[in-house]
Formats: sequence, structure tokens, C-alpha cells
Amino acid sequence: MPENAPAPDRTLILMRHGKSGYPTGAADHERPLTSRGWREAGLAGEWLRSTHPPIDTVLCSTARRTRETLEATRIDAPTRFADELYGADPERVLEQIVQIEPAVRTLLVVGHAPGMPLAALDLTDDFDGEAARLIREKFPTSALAVLAVPCGWDELTSRAASLTTFHVPR
Repeated sequence: MPENAPAPDRTLILMRHGKSGYPTGAADHERPLTSRGWREAGLAGEWLRSTHPPIDTVLCSTARRTRETLEATRIDAPTRFADELYGADPERVLEQIVQIEPAVRTLLVVGHAPGMPLAALDLTDDFDGEAARLIREKFPTSALAVLAVPCGWDELTSRAASLTTFHVPR
């Protein structure tokens, strides 16, 4: 691509992990999905496959519940597991996104609350829109925020993307 050519549009999908359990003695990082978590994450994957272009790359927290969420979606894309997404604030989420290869058009990030909802709200240029309002009310497990990114990943900043969809698979 020529140096001054506009970057092709990209799609960023921020997903909160599925519903997880609290088994006795399990460290937070090792909490597994419940049967509901597996089912709803599977529904999220079906929705993604039916409504969006194929996922090119996945960034996923190393926590067991996020890894199981990704498995349940049946999204088959190159994946980078990032310890930095576990408990990440929006700034840390963005630090991971800006490292994505320029050729990636559709990126799925599987993480946690409050990082995923706060990152979606931080990145959107329409904080008062309907999708943003719904995210502020609640970002349940397995929910997905879809943002259109009009620049390269390495140029992404606060308020630079458009929040196009908020979906809760049920």
C-alpha cells in the first residue's frame, strides 16, 4: 500500500468471556466456564460466523475461562495468548491491539470485565449512541462489542473507532 494511501477499514470485536464458575480452591485465573458459559460462547461464535467476515487473528487472555470461551466459539484463527489482557484496563487492551500486524482486517479480543466494556467505550467516537448506552448499562458474559476501525491498528487511539454493534448471545 502506498505510504499516504488510506488504510482499509478494519473490524475490532471485543468479547467478554463466557459465564464462569467458582469451584472451591480454584484460583481466579483458573476458573472454568459453566455449562451456560459454554453454550452462550458457542452462540456468540455462531453469530460471528453468520454476520461478520472471518476472524483473521485472535488476542486472548491466558485465563482458563477466556481460553475455554474461545474454544467454544469454534473460531479457527491464529491466536496470541496475552497475560497482559488478564485484568487489563482499556489502556493495556489498546497496547495489545496496536501491536497487531497491519494485514489483519478482523481482530477478535477475548478478555474480561471491566476491560472489554471500558475499552469499547474508550475507543468509540459515539459515546452517546445506543450501543454505547447498552454497554454502560451492562456488558454480560459472552457479549460482543463490534467496532469499525478506519485506521491501521498502530494508529488506533481513544475515540478513533465507531461502535457499530453490541450483541448479547442468548
